[in-house]
Amino acid sequence: MNKRKQMELYIHIPFCVKKCQYCDFLSFPADESTQNAYVEALLREVAYYGPKCRDYLVTTVYIGGGTPSWLREDAIERIMGAVQKAFRMDSDAEISIECNPGTVTDYKFAVYRRAGINRISIGLQSAADEELKLLGRIHTYEQFLKTYELARKNGFYNINIDLMNSLPGQTTESFCHTLQQVLRLKPEHISAYSLIIEPGTPFYDLYKFDAVKQRAGMATIALPTEDEVYQMTKFTEQTLKDAGYEHYEISNFAKPGFACRHNIGYWQRENYLGLGLGASSLMENVRYTNVSDLYAYLEQTEHIHEGFWENEIVEQGGGGEICRTEQVPATNLHAAVERVQRKAQIEEFMFLGLRMIRGITRDDFMEAFGIQIEAVYQDVMQRLQEEKLLEKRAGRIYLTEKGQDVSNYVLSQFLL
Repeated sequence: MNKRKQMELYIHIPFCVKKCQYCDFLSFPADESTQNAYVEALLREVAYYGPKCRDYLVTTVYIGGGTPSWLREDAIERIMGAVQKAFRMDSDAEISIECNPGTVTDYKFAVYRRAGINRISIGLQSAADEELKLLGRIHTYEQFLKTYELARKNGFYNINIDLMNSLPGQTTESFCHTLQQVLRLKPEHISAYSLIIEPGTPFYDLYKFDAVKQRAGMATIALPTEDEVYQMTKFTEQTLKDAGYEHYEISNFAKPGFACRHNIGYWQRENYLGLGLGASSLMENVRYTNVSDLYAYLEQTEHIHEGFWENEIVEQGGGGEICRTEQVPATNLHAAVERVQRKAQIEEFMFLGLRMIRGITRDDFMEAFGIQIEAVYQDVMQRLQEEKLLEKRAGRIYLTEKGQDVSNYVLSQFLL
């Protein structure tokens, strides 16, 4: 099937037992009746979009949140049943669900398997209970081990574990201990992210000034210093390499054959449809964002209907910038719609694709945009090569190890 006619599905479950101290995702606690109403609304959205996407083959499904595993197992089973009925599914589709320790039972995992889910992503973050408590996590390390054990018992052989470094009070030694504990379990995939202090979170109120000091390379009070974060990152990369994991994206590591296909789709700008509260989509270079108010979402899904969104386009003309509007098909579920213009497509191609360790290829750029990459980025690439942050070899363009260490700076250079 034509690559252009493949798509991914993201399904957002916004509910969680308790909001973590660092979390800025669209998530919140809710009672069972609210959760049930949301599931019914989500099923209506699935039923609406399925027939409209019959030309597409769904290659991956990702159920994220929030804490999807907090939902009753029959709700997940109904959602998956609706998806499989409404969409054309690849027989080899990767189907993931995020799980938090303390919210999953043996029976839930059995139902997930029965529903066609074949990949589990467990949010551990740390093997130190005092760090978990500080983060506002609802579980202990022992509860995580039980969750992992139940997943294996129920036949899941594609498991990701999420880890987080740069936590308040965390030392290089304590993070290394967490990593070693996780490696003993031999998961197929490990995501290791540095904590980012996001506005609007309790951690922002506590640590925003410390975060500024950290980024400036100054001495910090609670957060690890920039040097300590660097040490944690380098230890992670070397330790996981020695253990047989491929470092395939800046923060992601996998055993051969177990890289997350869904996330790779994001980085390669595949079509994806987001379902649920606040979910984002990118379909044929049109970006959609669903409403983020729960009651608006519940109401709008009662009668989903298509209309048009007035989209403003700024183009370069002979006498300067020309503004015009176009009508983009949308639905009453959408809070924002934007046709991604060619310049933004090129930028996204570069700073998403270069997150992957293999980088991007000159051929893929030519196929996507009909011009040589040097016609757009010759000066930028030459300068980054001279700074030993970028490498070009055999038609492939990728970040050097030094470039990965300062990836935010390097990727920003590709903004036009």
